[in-house]
Amino acid sequence: MTALANQHAVITGGGSGIGAACAEALAHAGARITLMGRDLARLEAQRDAMRAHGDVACVSVDVTNEAAVEEAFARAGPVDILVNNAGHAQAAPFAHTDAALWQRMLDVNLTGVFLCTRAVLPSMLERGHGRIVNVASTAGQIGYAYVAAYCAAKHGVIGLTRALAAEVATKGVTVNAVCPGYTETELLRASLDRIMSKTSRSEQDARDALVRHNPQRRFVQPEEVASAVLWLCAPGSAAMNGQSISVSGGEVT
Repeated sequence: MTALANQHAVITGGGSGIGAACAEALAHAGARITLMGRDLARLEAQRDAMRAHGDVACVSVDVTNEAAVEEAFARAGPVDILVNNAGHAQAAPFAHTDAALWQRMLDVNLTGVFLCTRAVLPSMLERGHGRIVNVASTAGQIGYAYVAAYCAAKHGVIGLTRALAAEVATKGVTVNAVCPGYTETELLRASLDRIMSKTSRSEQDARDALVRHNPQRRFVQPEEVASAVLWLCAPGSAAMNGQSISVSGGEVT
């Protein structure tokens, strides 16, 4: 499959989970891949796992740091596809959500999307073509208890997606979001550990407590999210713009 041949795709948070799955799907479709994230060793491990797809670049960057983002994308060169996947979730009751936690969730999950998008957009507009896909969450479409800051940030990502999509609609650039439900990643593992430590439930009970949100009664797989991302980047999806697509087994309709 070479639908994305000669296109350069950057995936933030590309060292594991959904980001790694997106990188593999886009590479399989012919794109040249740059993985970005804070953990260079993890990026390099993912690069080694993708050797069959040719040369994969790795760039270490903290997406919350404006200067670091500018430098990273200057090194990467012009970008045709940006997958804003870097993110982090932290739970706390609202009464125990302090300003530091609030700001941390906004910085990683929302400001990072803004900074990376701002870095690639001028060259996309100049060339008259680009695909930006923001990995949001069902937490950006509905509310979940005990993660108010995370929900606020992910709702912000969807708002940014819609606003920018309208702004660039006639410029050959599309901006969309995918919104995974609970997905088999390290983020899910952290949620399970948190439930187990706070409630003394077994791992199976903790998994059951989360999986019940999905009408299919299973967790989403990273490759399923990557398939949605790939579709939004493909030539035939040019009419998809400003959308927030739930990948959640029907949890959000």
